[in-house]
Amino acid sequence: MRTRLVLAFTLLSVALAAQTATHPTTSTVKKPATTMTPSHPTAIIDTTAGKLTCTLFPDKAPIGVANFIGLAKGTKDWTAPATRRKMHGVPLYNGTIFHRVIPDFMIQGGDPMGNGEGGPGRENEFKNETSPDLTFDRPGRLAYANAGPDTNGSQFFITEVAYPSLDGHYTIFGQCDAASVELVRKIARMPRNENDLPNNPVKINKITILRAGGTTTHAAPTHKPTPKPVPKGTKQQ
Repeated sequence: MRTRLVLAFTLLSVALAAQTATHPTTSTVKKPATTMTPSHPTAIIDTTAGKLTCTLFPDKAPIGVANFIGLAKGTKDWTAPATRRKMHGVPLYNGTIFHRVIPDFMIQGGDPMGNGEGGPGRENEFKNETSPDLTFDRPGRLAYANAGPDTNGSQFFITEVAYPSLDGHYTIFGQCDAASVELVRKIARMPRNENDLPNNPVKINKITILRAGGTTTHAAPTHKPTPKPVPKGTKQQ
């Protein structure tokens, strides 16, 4: 009888061992799932006063980022506001100036006419892209100027300071680094006239787009009221 019990116990142990080998226990510590975060391109805005380096946010403003990159590289067609000529393969931003500068606020550029009234053409205007978790809560925000809701085109501005009163009214599509904010501060304090146009405006030479991972994408070689961000307590001109 004892021999049969030992034999039965042995057979049961072998069966359990085989079952354990086939189905591992769930107590094994699992590795955390890897979260893939989208990589962001970077815009290097080369100006006559230095370089502005800004990370773009295609996840927050996909239309705005695609528009900026297309106009910067010359891969997006646009209409010259002064001649109404269709521009193909021509980077819009090359040679444009920062036509509006205000200390403790921002610098504004991207107008092919250089007076705040130009843009890439009505056909290229696009809607606002605002997000409650992306606000003007810090310096260095890169955003589109506009002449009202959904009139974004080519003009953009970079803030020198946080400016919460702009929240919800302008499309933020990038963030410039600390060194760029210092350059913005310098440009904003250049001598200017009563319309905030600098006496000797800083010019954009070219804009280079760095793709995720550091790959360089080189930049190729009014119909509206003046689009501009509005300081709190003032009306848009």
